[in-house]
Amino acid sequence: MSARILVVDDEPAVTDLLAYNLRKAGYEILLASDGREALHLADQSSPDLILLDLMIPEVDGLDVCRELRKTSVVPIIMLTARGEEIDRVVGLELGADDYVCKPFSVRELLARIKAVLRRAQPDESNDETHAILHGKGGLQLNMESRIVTVNETVLPLTRLEFDLLNLLLTNAKRVLTRERLLEQAWGYDFVGDTRAVDSAIKRLRAKLREASAEADCIETVRGIGYRLNP
Repeated sequence: MSARILVVDDEPAVTDLLAYNLRKAGYEILLASDGREALHLADQSSPDLILLDLMIPEVDGLDVCRELRKTSVVPIIMLTARGEEIDRVVGLELGADDYVCKPFSVRELLARIKAVLRRAQPDESNDETHAILHGKGGLQLNMESRIVTVNETVLPLTRLEFDLLNLLLTNAKRVLTRERLLEQAWGYDFVGDTRAVDSAIKRLRAKLREASAEADCIETVRGIGYRLNP
């Protein structure tokens, strides 16, 4: 089955361009022109991915992202103007998986969509998918079920947060650069800066600390990246 993508943008020229190219690439498309409609369609239609413009009427893109992350781990790629750097950072911290600046390359956007959707699918060919990894403070990651628990309490991690924690646990005590985390967790050569990594790690650490102070065993290696000390 083709993936279902919800496109949220109030500019007809943008939605027409995206709808044409995404359908041509084999995706099923849903369209919303404001935030309220986007939240309704996301709830009713269960899209596989959301392309979310930040500057939309009714409910803006940041609030849409905030509301979605209360109950959903659907991948979100933000569409932002080049001057919206602060909003872009906030969006990443709220739980967006990626961002693309307008005006964007359709080829680049399609590559990012493909990478995010691929990451969202379990790798059934991996012989290690049954492994259970452990960290401090009762932290446990089950690679088969893709569930993370702290003292048997399930953490509501997004797919991206799970993949980052999995990488850090698998490479415990090794320093992983931001560039390597981008390549392996995001699934492609990320074009832009590395703040997406910092924002995702910040969210992950906050969730770990909320469950147990000891469970946050991620260390920042200044100027390089991150390391997990189990």
